[in-house]
Amino acid sequence: MTWLAVAVGGAIGSVARHSVNALVHHWMSGRFPTGIVVVNLTGCAVIGLLAGFLAADRIGLSPHWREFVFVGLLGGFTTFSTFGLDTFLLAKTNALAEAALNVALQVGGGLIAVWLGYQLGLAKA
Repeated sequence: MTWLAVAVGGAIGSVARHSVNALVHHWMSGRFPTGIVVVNLTGCAVIGLLAGFLAADRIGLSPHWREFVFVGLLGGFTTFSTFGLDTFLLAKTNALAEAALNVALQVGGGLIAVWLGYQLGLAKA
């Protein structure tokens, strides 16, 4: 059941990400990825709000619904929201070195990985 919840949520989240990105780019053209910035910031705000509601016992979600919303829907919408929540929770629990490492590895490492993959894609066999 969990796999189905993640799959359905992921499909909905991916379509929502594409829709928001396309809508923003329809209204604002240019090279800067404004649509993805809107997606990532919105995803971070939503995951933070829901995590806060859960932590304050203002809402209750069964494990399947948590997987659907957090892993599926928000994960399909943007994995950046999960990165943001993970980093926030590390910092909140005074694991500041781990939070900084997470940022450095995810952002810095991600950019290096994109560059390496790009270079491999350009390389002739």
